[in-house]
Amino acid sequence: MDDLGLALVVEDDDDVRHLVEDVLRQAGFEVLSAATGREGAEIARREDPAVVTLDLGLPDIDGFEVLRRIRTSSDAYVVMLTARDEEPDTILALQSGADDYLIKPFRPRELRA
Repeated sequence: MDDLGLALVVEDDDDVRHLVEDVLRQAGFEVLSAATGREGAEIARREDPAVVTLDLGLPDIDGFEVLRRIRTSSDAYVVMLTARDEEPDTILALQSGADDYLIKPFRPRELRA
C-alpha cells in the first residue's frame, strides 16, 4: 500500500465519516477526522494534511467558513463532500478554493479516484 500522506475527514455524520475514513485508508492515507468545523479547521492548521474531505452542513460553522480557514494556511486538495446539489453551492465552493465537489450519496470508488 502506498503512503499518500495525511488525509482529514470533516464530517458530522458518524456513518459517512467512518465510510470516508475507510476509503481513504484503503487508498493509502493516514486519516484524521473531525465532527465539527472548528475542530476540522484546527486540525488542518496544525497537521497540514495532503487531502481534506469537507461537508458543508456542519453543526457549528459551515463548510464554506472551514474552507476559508483552511485556505489561509494550506494548499491541501479539498474535496467538498455534501448533500447540497444546487449549482450555486458547487460554484461557490469551487470559487472559494475547493478542488472538487462530490454530492452525497457518493460512490466510494469515485471518492478514492
